[in-house]
Amino acid sequence: MKKMKLFLFMTLITVLVLQACSTASNKSAEGSKEGAKSVGGELVILRASDATSLDPHFITDIPSANIIHGKVYETLVAFDRDRKIVPLLAKEWEQKDDVTWTFTLNEGIKFHDGADFNAEAVKATFDRILDPATGSPQRDKLSMISEVIVDDTYIVTLKLKEPYAPLLSILASQEGSMISPKAIAKAADELATHPVGTGPFVFESWKSGQEITLNTNKDYWGNVPKVDKVTFKVVPEDSTRLAMIESGEAHIAEQVPVTEIDRIENSPSMNLFRAEGLAVEFIGFNVKDSLLSDVKVRQAISYAVDREAIISGIYDNVGTLANSAMSPKVIGYSSETKAYDYDVVKAKQLLKEAGIKEGTKIKLLTSDRKERINMAEVVQSQLKGIGLDVDIQVMEYGAFISEITKEQHQLFISGWGNATGDADYNQYNLFHSASMGAPGNHFYYSNPEIDKLIEEGRSESDQATRNEIYRKAMQMELEDAVYMPVRNYEHLAVYSNAVKGFWLDASNYTIISGVEIVE
Repeated sequence: MKKMKLFLFMTLITVLVLQACSTASNKSAEGSKEGAKSVGGELVILRASDATSLDPHFITDIPSANIIHGKVYETLVAFDRDRKIVPLLAKEWEQKDDVTWTFTLNEGIKFHDGADFNAEAVKATFDRILDPATGSPQRDKLSMISEVIVDDTYIVTLKLKEPYAPLLSILASQEGSMISPKAIAKAADELATHPVGTGPFVFESWKSGQEITLNTNKDYWGNVPKVDKVTFKVVPEDSTRLAMIESGEAHIAEQVPVTEIDRIENSPSMNLFRAEGLAVEFIGFNVKDSLLSDVKVRQAISYAVDREAIISGIYDNVGTLANSAMSPKVIGYSSETKAYDYDVVKAKQLLKEAGIKEGTKIKLLTSDRKERINMAEVVQSQLKGIGLDVDIQVMEYGAFISEITKEQHQLFISGWGNATGDADYNQYNLFHSASMGAPGNHFYYSNPEIDKLIEEGRSESDQATRNEIYRKAMQMELEDAVYMPVRNYEHLAVYSNAVKGFWLDASNYTIISGVEIVE
C-alpha cells in the first residue's frame, strides 16, 4: 500500500511540476555542429561573481551551489530534465509509513578522497547538518529528519518527526548533497573551500575572486564527462563576458543582460539558451527597521512602484509579472493571490496616515547586476514621487548576501531560486520565523499564524489541501506587505558554437555532465 502511495505521490509530482520550458535561439543547445568531433579539453564558464562557499551545508545561494551541485556533489535522488524524481546515489526507495523512508544505495561508489559511499556515509552527512553545533543555516530545511538508521551496508532509513510531503524534492536539492565522511571527520571546516563528493568532477583549486577549477573524475561511477576539466571564471563586466564567448576564449556565460539578447541572436558564433524558471524576483522590506516596521509605510511603497513598467522597461518582457513570491511552475502556486496595484494617490495617503514627512530618507540595497541597478534607479524615481528620498547602495554579490544577513538593510532587491520546485522550499525559507537571517528570511518577518500555516503545509499529504494552505499564507504575506513581487524568472545563458549538450534547468543550474567541446 505504501509503495502504491509512493507511486501516486510521484505521479502527482509529475503532473504538477511543468516541464522546464527550455529553448535555444539560433542553433540547437544540443550542439551547433552536425557530426562534429569531441575534443575533450577545458570547458570555460563565465560568471559575474565568485562563490560565497563550497560547503553545501552553508551555501544559501544558487550561484554558489551551481559550482558544485551535480558536479562535485551528488544526492540520493535527483531531478531529471522533466523535473521528475529519479534514482541517483540511491537506486530505489520505499515509504514504509508516513514517517519512515528506506533507501537502497548503489554499491561500489567512492568519494573523491577514496572513502566508500554507503549507509554510514549517508548518516555522517545528515548527522553533520542536523547537529546544532555545526551551525548550518540549512539545518531547518532537513529538520524533519529525527533519526538516520543504518540498516545494512547499503540500506539506510530516514525516520521523520512528522509526515513531510516534499521529502524527495529536498533530498534532490543541493542541501541533500552527500559529503565524504572522511572529509567530515578529518577537517570539516575545510569543506568551505575544498569540497569532497562523489560527482563527475573533482575539485582542483579556488583562486578567490578569479576562478574555480574542477577536473573530470576519471573514476566516476557513472558516465565520465567528455571534457577534461571545467573552469568557472569570474568576469564582472557583461560586455567582457560576451566578447569572450564570441571570440572563442570561453564557452558558456551563465548570466546574460536582457539588453544583449538581439546581439546574441544575430551573432554567427553565439547562441542563447532560455529556460522558464522556478524563481521570483522581488523588492523586500526589513520589517524590523524602525521606518519599515509600520505596515502602512510598506504598503505605501508597494503601491508606489510600477512593477509592469519595470518588466517592460528594464527586462524587455523577459519573464512575467509575479503575483507572489512563488513562480507558477512551483507546486503550491496560486493564481488567486493579488499583489498591490500601482496607485500613487493611495501611496501618498498611507504615508500621510503613517506620519511620514516629505523628504524622508530610505536606503535601497542591490547587488551589482546591471538590471537590478537599473531597477533600483526606477524605484528611486518612483518613490521620489511620493516624497521618499532613496539612497541606492550597490554591492558585489557576495557582499550583498553578507549584508542582508546582518539585519542592517532597509529596502533590498533580491530573488528566491526555488531549488526543489515545491512550495515548502519557498515558504519555509523565506517567511518562517526559524529562517530569519542566513537561511533566507531576509525580511526578518515573524508571524505565528504564518508559521503555523507553513508547518501545516509541510506535513499535509493531500495536494489540494496544501494548495489552499499556501494560497492563504501567500495572501497574508502580501497583505502584511513583507515584499513586492516583481518578476517570474526566465533564465538566460549564452554559449558558443563549440559547445554541445549544455542546458539550464528551471532552478538555473548549469547542466554540464553531458557537455562536449567540438571542432
